Amino acid sequence: MGSSGGGGGGDSQTTVRYAGYVESQHQNFLATVMAYRNSTIALSPFASYTDIEVDSAFFGTGYLISSFPSLYDMYGKFMAGLDVESLWSQIFEGTVNSPEVSSLVVAEGALLDDDIETNSIPRLQTGMRDINAVMGSSYVIGRAIIEDARVKSIAKYSAELKYHLIPVASSRWSTHLEWNKGVVGVYAEIMKLYYSTKIDVDEINYSMVAKHRLWPFTVLDFERAALGALQGAINSKTDVAGASTASKVIGGALSGAAMGAMVGSSFNTAATTTTAASSAGTVYGAGIGAALGIAAALTY
Repeated sequence: MGSSGGGGGGDSQTTVRYAGYVESQHQNFLATVMAYRNSTIALSPFASYTDIEVDSAFFGTGYLISSFPSLYDMYGKFMAGLDVESLWSQIFEGTVNSPEVSSLVVAEGALLDDDIETNSIPRLQTGMRDINAVMGSSYVIGRAIIEDARVKSIAKYSAELKYHLIPVASSRWSTHLEWNKGVVGVYAEIMKLYYSTKIDVDEINYSMVAKHRLWPFTVLDFERAALGALQGAINSKTDVAGASTASKVIGGALSGAAMGAMVGSSFNTAATTTTAASSAGTVYGAGIGAALGIAAALTY
């Protein structure tokens, strides 16, 4: 089921086979994978995705962010170009001398007139009649005194009412300044939210397009995994010349034996050894060298 080739001075090939029932099931599995691949590779689930339009969601159909004033324009209109003194005069006039205040003063005058006509004038006439001075100058003076008190009372009421409205005007002025500042801040936050949302939505749109384009490779990636389902950690030991493991063992044994014989003979001196002892050392050295050579060949 698998093979690998080696280069160098020679050619070698190793074939890995599995049990028949494993190979048969793998072939059936590959056929099933191929059938599903053929039926799904052209049916991308991302093909029907429609891009999200951020501008339409924020501003309405046909409008862009450039259709509205810039952030600097809003700041210049509500903050930098604002005349606070003119604003104070406008708010003060609209608060203290408003039509509502005038209506309150008129209503207070109407109440005083009613009280004068109902109470003050009748008592004055009764008193003047008791002293027989209805047709005299005393009666006229009395009426003038009452009228003067009426005018002063209305003026006092109007002054007190407007005086108590000055803090209201100051509060309205401060609120107006805070409102302008808040408008600029909210406008900046809206623009920030727009750009942040646009970046996120564009990333989603682009990722969906990329997934649609890469859909065939996604399907083929699963087929690639199916093809390599039986691939394991296969390690074939082959030397540069392409020699087999058996030839490497024999070669290692021969070279090790030769080296061992040389080492064994080196321990024999002409003065202390006989011919038999020298031969024994050579044989022992060759045996040990051959064993070491075989071990090295098997572990290389």
